[in-house]
Amino acid sequence: VSFLISCRKSKGKPNGKKPAPEEKKLYLEPEYTKSRITDFEFKELVMLPREIDLNEWLASNTTTFFHHINLQYSTISEFCTGESCQTMAVCNTQYYWYDERGKKIKCTAPQYVDFVMSSVQKLVTDEDVFPTKYGKEFPNSFESLVKKICKYLFHVLAHIYSSHFKETLALELHGHLNTLYTHFILFIREFNLVDPKETTIMDDLTEVLCSSSGGSSSNGSGNGSSNSAGAQNHVKER
Repeated sequence: VSFLISCRKSKGKPNGKKPAPEEKKLYLEPEYTKSRITDFEFKELVMLPREIDLNEWLASNTTTFFHHINLQYSTISEFCTGESCQTMAVCNTQYYWYDERGKKIKCTAPQYVDFVMSSVQKLVTDEDVFPTKYGKEFPNSFESLVKKICKYLFHVLAHIYSSHFKETLALELHGHLNTLYTHFILFIREFNLVDPKETTIMDDLTEVLCSSSGGSSSNGSGNGSSNSAGAQNHVKER
């Protein structure tokens, strides 16, 4: 995915005061990252079982993650409005939707999520893409479509953490969110479904949640923090 990077230089005030520090990420607080709904070893759960076709495994898991992430988003959807989330933002990155003709569309977060869920729903219910009948083959483009779906689902999960973790806490659903995120990240890593550069934006959270679940940061424990620090003065558009 191509993206533009524009520098946002912080302008010092005449009195020489330093700019306000970045807001603390609530979802990284130890008291919240420890919350799970199960202590199951997800690394084992995502591995391809013997005698199971790879595409069947990818299809089954991708469809399940779609439904779970859609359900997780629905719990905070009333707080994700065109007014509160005027762009589809995750930390310092703003995402744009691209229509079928490749036209870049700037939209609010709820519009973006609606585009994601509608397009994924259309794919997973299409027998020519996600076949459910015995003997019907998967299309040659199946893996690339799964990768595209997982990338968009990651954006939705990241937005929930970045913009709606307070609401998730208030609903006492952070344990569900952490468990879903951990399972999803280990799944996409197991089958290399999402470019590590795409998920770098949440490396700090991934390191905390997945290090205790048999996963390790794709970029190493040091790169995530250095990338995050280096990105403070940049606003990315994707």
